[in-house]
Amino acid sequence: MQNNTIFHIENVDLFYGEKQALKQIQMNIQKNSVTALIGPSGCGKSTFLRCLNRMNDLIDDCRIEGNILFENTDIYKGDMNVVDLRTRVGMVFQKPNPFPMSIYDNIAYGPRCQGIKDKTILDAIVKQSLEKAALWEEVKDRLKDSAFGLSGGQQQRLCIARAIAMEPEVILMDEPTSALDPIATAKIEALMEELKNEYTIIIVTHSMQQASRVSDYTAFFLMGEVVEFDKTSTIFQQPKDQRTEDYITGRFG
Repeated sequence: MQNNTIFHIENVDLFYGEKQALKQIQMNIQKNSVTALIGPSGCGKSTFLRCLNRMNDLIDDCRIEGNILFENTDIYKGDMNVVDLRTRVGMVFQKPNPFPMSIYDNIAYGPRCQGIKDKTILDAIVKQSLEKAALWEEVKDRLKDSAFGLSGGQQQRLCIARAIAMEPEVILMDEPTSALDPIATAKIEALMEELKNEYTIIIVTHSMQQASRVSDYTAFFLMGEVVEFDKTSTIFQQPKDQRTEDYITGRFG
C-alpha cells in the first residue's frame, strides 16, 4: 500500500438482503486530495461513501464482504470503535442538517460530548472551525442566534464547521451542494480546495462539472461497479472505458 494512501479498498461487495448493491470495489484513496464519486442515480456511489464510516451499519439486512483499510486498520474487523471511526471520518449530508440550537452550540456540541467543558477552549474550537469553513466573518456577531436563521448555503458551511470541530482526518460529502444555489455552491467548492490541505475529502456528486472542477481523482460507478478510477484529468480527457466516455459526454445517465 502506498504511503500516501488513507483508504485501501479491496474486493468490497455489499448486499441489502439478497440484492447486491456493490460489486468487487477496489481503489486507493490518497491523503489530502479530493476524490469525486460520479455515476447515474442508484449506481452505488452513496452506498459506497457510507461504507467508509460504517453508516450502512444502521441499515437492517446490510452485509459487507471484502476489506476496507483506514490508515492500515480494517474498519470492519476486530474491535473497531465505530464512534471513534466516525469522529475521524466525518460526514456532511445532501441537505443541511443543523441541530435545533444556536450557531455556537452546533459547533461546540461534539467537543462537549468528548468531555471538553472549558469555555476558553470551546470558544477557540468554535472560532477556528467557523474560520476553516469560511463562515466566521458572516456569523461572528450572532453566535447565540439559532442556526435555522442562516441561509441554506450558510447552514451547509455550518455543518462542515461542525464536522471540522471533531478534528477528523477525512470528510465525506454526499452531494453537499445539490440543494444550494450557484453562488453558495461556488463557496463550498472553493472551500474544498482549501480544506484538502488539512483533510482528505471524498465527495459524491451528480454534477460532472463539479467533479472536474474540484477533484483530483474521480471514480465512475455504474450498476454497483467501479468502471474506472483515475486522476480526474484522465477520466475527463482520456477515459479508457467507452462507458465512461458515454456518461461524461451525456449519452446516458
